[in-house]
Parts: sequence; structure tokens; C-alpha cells
Amino acid sequence: MIVVVLTNTIVTPWEVKGNIDYDKLIKEFGVSKLDDKLLKKLESHTGELHHFLKRGVFFAHRDLEFALKEYEKGKNLFLYTGCGPSGPIHMGHAMIWMFTKWLQEKLDVELYFQFTDDEKFMLKKDRSYEDIQKCLYDNMLDVIALGFDPKKTHFLVDTKHANIMYPEAIKVAKKITFSTVKSVFGFKNDTNIGMIFFTSMQAVPAFLPSVIKKKKMACLIPHAIDQDPHFRISRDVIPKLGYPKPASIQSRFLPGLAGMAEEGKLSSSTGVAIYLTDDPKTVKNKINKHAFSGGRETVEEHRKLGGNPDIDVSYQWLSFFEEDEDKLTKIYDDYKSGKLLSGELKQILIDKLNLFLVDHQKKREEAKNRIDDFMFKY
Repeated sequence: MIVVVLTNTIVTPWEVKGNIDYDKLIKEFGVSKLDDKLLKKLESHTGELHHFLKRGVFFAHRDLEFALKEYEKGKNLFLYTGCGPSGPIHMGHAMIWMFTKWLQEKLDVELYFQFTDDEKFMLKKDRSYEDIQKCLYDNMLDVIALGFDPKKTHFLVDTKHANIMYPEAIKVAKKITFSTVKSVFGFKNDTNIGMIFFTSMQAVPAFLPSVIKKKKMACLIPHAIDQDPHFRISRDVIPKLGYPKPASIQSRFLPGLAGMAEEGKLSSSTGVAIYLTDDPKTVKNKINKHAFSGGRETVEEHRKLGGNPDIDVSYQWLSFFEEDEDKLTKIYDDYKSGKLLSGELKQILIDKLNLFLVDHQKKREEAKNRIDDFMFKY
């Protein structure tokens, strides 16, 4: 379903463009805003709140209260997230999984991680099956390198686990009409039939653990708000199969380097995303060249009038990835006062990203011998 929130704004599972009004998105998608009461309830189980929650990066939900009530019954809850392997992983993908990892650790629950290699093969007209499988392997390395617990993390690959997923997917498919997927996703007559069926496969991990364990379990799905249409359909169908509606918690988008108004969310399609495989020099060049600045035209003017951190992409990215609240506040105040220059702000972000990426890439190499530890075995 194409959601036009403002002029030239588009939000679909495959495309995000324009300056996003998240309050209007809440109304358009029919999700609920995370309020203080619910955050305190979550904090009572996690012991603290992730800075993504404190800063409103994760800002909306469906039935999170139900998921937490089920958790209170004896951890009758599992997590579900995923990845569509069609290219390298960028920081926008990683932030969702960082939060998912935090939830897994704090709640001590299992995670089912779906790799939708079938969907990406059918969606990408110019990509071969072999291309997608190469992306699948590379993406798995990045997910493992983020530090998920292999004892509680289960990779589900649609084409590799079809023996257990397809029997459940056809049960979902039988309950979904063509008119539904056509209206929700905007499919046309030239859409291949694989894409029409795909949402049935994406629904399966939301109840597969209930099937396997032979008990009704709650599912919580952390994801970016643009993926909501897939799960909205799932929530309509899964109860008809006798399982609870999956709950979800939605995030804002990590801005593209050119800024949300120009580029929308960070995306591989722009060619200037920050990938988890980028070396320090590449990161520096991308940030210095492409990150939209909220600074003034001259140093003198900037020192006198200060910059605008609210539109500056380097600051916006730091609001996602700098965990220290005091440090982030100082950066904001110094930039707004003119004490901190645009180039200096960019360098702070460059250093922050490269510190993470250098360590991640070491772990990524180690992950090459660990894939089998994460593959779901049944």
C-alpha cells in the first residue's frame, strides 16, 4: 500500500521517499504510539530502556502490551526479525538488529531470523538466483558479527527451510485473497505470481515456533515502519489458524546522507549508504562529501550564528548511534552555539562509525566458521 503523507512522500515496503511525518504515519498505518506507561512496563522487565526507546527511534507498536503479558506468564514470547538479501548490509539495517539483540539479551528469549532470499530473487529482475545466494552468505556474516547468541538465534532461510515453512505458508495463503495483496501492495497485472504469494512466507516465522513447540506463543517483531503492511496482513490471518496475532514495535528511518527530505531513508539504491564492510577511508569520504550539513556558509557566520543540528545529518546519525546522553547533548549545544564546526561534527560521526566498523569487520571474519551454529535445525 502506497502511503502519501505529504507531497512527494512515499512509504512502502520497497520504497521510502520524502520528509516523513511520523504522527501521520501512525494514523495511516493504524499503529499505536509508544507511551510512558508501556515503556515503564517494558523497563520493568529489561531493567533499563535502550536509548532508541528514550529518543523515540522506536516510536510505535501493535499489541506490545499483550506480548509483555505473555512474557510474564513464563517467557511465553519469542522475537522475529529478518533480512532480504539483495546487497550489502548498511547501518540502517544494522540499527534494527542492534535493538533486536538488546531485546533478546534483556528478555532472554529466542529469536527467529528470516532471510527472504525467495522474495529478493523474484523482486530483483536483474539478479540471478546465484547472485542472491551470494548476498545471503554475506548478510549472514554481518548478522552473526553483531553478536547474537547462537543458542537462542535461529536462521530461517526461505529456500533452505521450505520443508518446514511451505506447509504453513499455504495455510496462510489459503486465507488471503488476491484483491487483498493487490490493494495492500499495489501489485499490477505484470507482477510475477511469486511476489503475490510471498507475504504468506513472511507470515510463517510469526507462528512457526508455536507449531514446533505445540503451544501458543506470543511473537514480537521489531522492524522499520515501512514493513508494516506485510505484518498487518499476517495479523488478520494468523488468528484464523489458531495462533495469537503477532505484536510488533516499529522504528523511524535512519536518514539518508542527503537528508530525509531529499533522499528518504538510508538506502543502498542511492549508492552512498554506509555499509558494514566499508573501510575507514570510504566512510570518511562518504560522510565528508554527502552528509547534509546544518552549518553556515562561512566559518565566521557559523561562529556567530551557530549551526542547526536538527537538520544536520551527522548530528541526526549521532542521535541514533551515540549512546552517551551527556556527550550527545554537548555536541548539540556546541554545534548550535557555533563552537563546533560542521567539519568537526562530521569527524565525530566518522570516528564513531569507524570505531564500530573496524571491530565489526574483525568479528565478520570470525563468523565465516559459525554459520551452521545459527541455522535452524528441526
